[in-house]
Amino acid sequence: MKPSSLELQALAIVLPFVAPIFGLLIGSFLNVCIVRLPKEESVVTPRSHCPKCGHMIAWYENIPVFSFLFLRGRCRGCGEPISWLYPIIEFLNGAMFLFLALMFGPSMEFLKYAVFGALMLALVVTDFRERILPDELTFVGIAAGAGFSLLTPVGDGTAAWITQAFTRNGFATPWPPIMVSALDSLLGAIAGAATLWCVREGYYLWRGVEGMGFGDLKLMAAVGAFVGLKVTLLTIFLGSVLGSILGGGFIFLSRGRDTAYELPFGTFLGVAAIFGALWGKEVVHWYLLKLSY
Repeated sequence: MKPSSLELQALAIVLPFVAPIFGLLIGSFLNVCIVRLPKEESVVTPRSHCPKCGHMIAWYENIPVFSFLFLRGRCRGCGEPISWLYPIIEFLNGAMFLFLALMFGPSMEFLKYAVFGALMLALVVTDFRERILPDELTFVGIAAGAGFSLLTPVGDGTAAWITQAFTRNGFATPWPPIMVSALDSLLGAIAGAATLWCVREGYYLWRGVEGMGFGDLKLMAAVGAFVGLKVTLLTIFLGSVLGSILGGGFIFLSRGRDTAYELPFGTFLGVAAIFGALWGKEVVHWYLLKLSY
């Protein structure tokens, strides 16, 4: 049963206060994923503990952001500094949830992009730190993107164009909106993985070395499942431009020194994906209008 307009108004008032709290809590869990998944450790057990002295962290020492400030950034057991990574990730995720709550209000879109943003944040930081994109996150992203396509339209337009073309030519009956959305999700996932696979293979034929790992392909499959084909291609373009600028800057600053530096391409793709998910449709629409002139 759909909520009434009065209930939606009440949710719209409450959501901006509740969303950042959940964002902080989920950000705390993202920290666990970022630290443990590259080591192939469980994110459930053991309990959170100090990596230096093994001190088991009590619940009141694990309140996002506030515990870090209360403890003055040091372990209560051994006094060693606690990484600033933890409060930063918690704060960023909380701020992102607040922004999404204000942008989308109490809607399925808010839930969809909150899940997407949290996954991208974890993948961006993990790839930057460890040069790895854990399957546990990318596969969850693919499944979540496909699932949300059944609950709220992807709205890419590619699947609608294909199905309408077949319908006009008498090859099929009109598709239900849910199937059109699911096809958009599928096309986006295929486009994301296939495009990077072609780039990967082309680079290998050209240079004889692998230019990127399969984690980047799975990341873009997850992005595509959420946002569809057009925004996925935009994400790859923006991520490549961002990587080229920062990578070129690093090479320039490293002249005369060892430049064997592996760029975290997944980090650039993840940042571009967050931008694309929120504003990519408008960018694509603007670009297609320019082409039509």
